[in-house]
Amino acid sequence: MPTYKFKNLKTGVVYEDFMSIKEMDKLRTNPNIELQMPDTLNIISQTGDNIDAKTDAGWKETLAKISEAHPDSELNKQYGKRKSTKEVKTDQARKKHKKIAEQRIKKIMQRQK
Repeated sequence: MPTYKFKNLKTGVVYEDFMSIKEMDKLRTNPNIELQMPDTLNIISQTGDNIDAKTDAGWKETLAKISEAHPDSELNKQYGKRKSTKEVKTDQARKKHKKIAEQRIKKIMQRQK
């Protein structure tokens, strides 16, 4: 919405008001009010925090490569490729067996002390 400048023809007072075009049209019907040219226009090109809309494909590809190198990062959650169900299950099984192996090694180390 722009800021409009108005002049009251009876009093000669010039003032500014921030309003929609519809409101301005209503005010213009008053014969004692003269519309001046707007000083500034508020132009909004985009709203929100969508940085992807302003990012080119080359940079997105670079971010995807970085996210693949760091699978547990926040970057991977946003730009990494989605894992298939098989990949997820494989990762879960791998973590489970790694934990079991670590526990066995820990027990062996305790026995040797």
